[in-house]
Amino acid sequence: MSKKNSKLIPVILCGGIGSRLWPLSRQHFPKQFHPLVTNNSMLLETVKRVNDKKMFQVPIVVCNSEHRFLVAEQLRQANIKKAQIVLEPVPMNTAPAITVACELIAGNEADANVLILPADHVISDIDSFHRAIRIGVSAAESGAIVTFGLEPKYPETGYGYIKVGPASDLSHVYAVDTFIEKPDIKTAQNFLKQGGYLWNSGMFLFKASMFLDELMRHAPKTRKACRRALNLASQDLDFLRLDQKAFSRATKGSIDRVLIEKTEKTKVIPVSIGWSDVGAWDTLWALTRKDVNNNVKIGNSFVKNTRNCYIRSDNKLVTVFGVQDLIIVNVEDTVLVMHQEEAQNLGQLVDELELDGRPEATTSLVVYRPWGFYRAIDQDKGFKVKRIVVKPGGCLSLQMHYHRSEHWIVVDGTAKVLKDKEEFILKANESTYIPAKVRHRLENIGTNSLHVIEVQTGQYVEEDDIVRFEDIYKRC
Repeated sequence: MSKKNSKLIPVILCGGIGSRLWPLSRQHFPKQFHPLVTNNSMLLETVKRVNDKKMFQVPIVVCNSEHRFLVAEQLRQANIKKAQIVLEPVPMNTAPAITVACELIAGNEADANVLILPADHVISDIDSFHRAIRIGVSAAESGAIVTFGLEPKYPETGYGYIKVGPASDLSHVYAVDTFIEKPDIKTAQNFLKQGGYLWNSGMFLFKASMFLDELMRHAPKTRKACRRALNLASQDLDFLRLDQKAFSRATKGSIDRVLIEKTEKTKVIPVSIGWSDVGAWDTLWALTRKDVNNNVKIGNSFVKNTRNCYIRSDNKLVTVFGVQDLIIVNVEDTVLVMHQEEAQNLGQLVDELELDGRPEATTSLVVYRPWGFYRAIDQDKGFKVKRIVVKPGGCLSLQMHYHRSEHWIVVDGTAKVLKDKEEFILKANESTYIPAKVRHRLENIGTNSLHVIEVQTGQYVEEDDIVRFEDIYKRC
C-alpha cells in the first residue's frame, strides 16, 4: 500500500430488501438487520470485518432513508462513532449508491482506495479476506478496478458468474473475459464442469478517482446526477440526505451493468474466504448446522421422519412429519411452506402478495422507530392494541389523532407524559387516557426501557391518522 493511501475506506451498501428471505426479511426490516448466521446482524458482521484500524478508515454506509435509525442504532452497538451515513431518497440499486460514496470520498482524497462491501454477506475466513484485500490494493494502485471471484462449489443459479481471462503481471490477479448474468441450472452445471468460471461476489476495490473517471467515460449521466445530488445534499441530524430530484436522474441499475461489464479496467482476484451472500433460504440451510437427518431446526419445532428441511419458528410449535426438501418458516403473522427448489423464485411470490394488497408482504407486527419499536398485539373493528417499547432517552413526537383516542398503561419503566398543557410522570401500573384531537407526547426519562400497553379506540385506527407538531428526530 502506498504511504498516502495506507488505509482503505470501506463503503457498506445497506439498501437491499432481501425478498428471497421473506417472511423474516421484509421491506421495513430487511435481512441485513437480522442475526441470520451469528448472534450479530449481517450489518454488524460486515462492520466487524473492516474494524482493523491499521487497514481501514471509518466506514461510509449508504442506506435507504427509511432504515436510517436502524443503521445508526446498530453502528452505535458496534461502537462505531464517526461513520458517515448517506441516505438514498429513493432506491436506485448499487450504481448510484457507489457513485455518491466515491464522489464524497474524492472531495477529500481523490486517490483514496475504496472497498465496496454489501451489508448482507457472510465471510467466515477473515484472515484470507484481508490477504485478498492487500492483493487488491496492489492491483488498484496499478490502475485496476478489482472484483473478487469465488470458486463455485455447486451449480448456483442465484449468482452472476465471471469467466476468468489471462493472468496479469501481478500475482493472483487476472483479466476478466466475460461477465455472465444469473444462469439457468444447465448453464451453471456446464460452468462447473468446464472450470475457469467464478461466482461474482459483488465486492470491489479501486481508487475513487479511477472509478469516477471510468464512470464519466461509460455512464456520464449517472456521475453528473450523483455529483449534483451530493452538492445539494442536506445534513439531517447525523445523516447526509441526498437531493431526491437530482439523485433520481441517475441510471437505475447495478454497478455491474452500468460500469463493471463495460470498462476494460476490471481485474478479478480468485478468493477462498468462506463467502456467501445468504440470498435465499436454501443458502441459509446450506450454511447452518444440521441434525443427523440433514435438517436445520431453529426455534420451537418437533420433527419426525423428515429429511433435508429448514424449519424455523419464532413462537408457536411447528410439527413436521414425513416430508423432505422443504423450507418452513413461521413468524408471528405468517407461515411459509416452500420446496427448496423454489427458493430462488420466492421474490416473485412476494411481488404477487404486494400486488394482492397483502400488508404482510412488506410489514410485520413489529415496527421499528427511532425511539424504539412497537408490536401489534390485537386489532378488530374500532380498536387496536399495541405494546410500545421506548429506549432510554427516547421520545415520541408531539402529536395528535383526529379519529382515535388512546389509553396508555405503563408496564415497566418511568414515563413523562405531555397531555395538552399538562405534564406528569407515570410509573408501573399507572395509566392515562388521551382523547382524540388532544396533543400528546410520551418520553422515557428512565435508564431502562419503557414498556407501555396502548389501547386505541375509534372509527379509524390506522397509522396515517397522525399529525406531528414537534419531533426530535425531524420527522415533521
